[in-house]
Amino acid sequence: MSSNQQFLQNLYEAFNKGDLETIISVMHPDVKWANGVEGGFVYGRDAVREYWTNQYKVIQVQLETLKFETDENNRNVVTVHQIVRDLQGNLLADVTIQQIFTIENGSIALYEIGETETIQEMIHSYENSL
Repeated sequence: MSSNQQFLQNLYEAFNKGDLETIISVMHPDVKWANGVEGGFVYGRDAVREYWTNQYKVIQVQLETLKFETDENNRNVVTVHQIVRDLQGNLLADVTIQQIFTIENGSIALYEIGETETIQEMIHSYENSL
């Protein structure tokens, strides 16, 4: 496993434990972070902290890494199995997505989501399939 892969695997483990401060600590102060709930981006560590704090009030997300790759732009592309539940444990979405990280000088500078729906769209699609 490359150093970036290990770095990201540690990040996913911290995320699944809800260890937000560990994750924030490895971000560039001016990180550009994809807003997976509503679309668009949030900018900077404080905005990411607020984004996740608000997200944790309404949903629980578990991520399982499936594959690590590096694309032609030297970005780290991680294929993950994402399970989204409400706070009562009800399944809202169960999907495989790609999460894309640009790492500069040991910090996450940019986080993007591969072509996918927002979490709100995924939940709506899942509910409509029932």
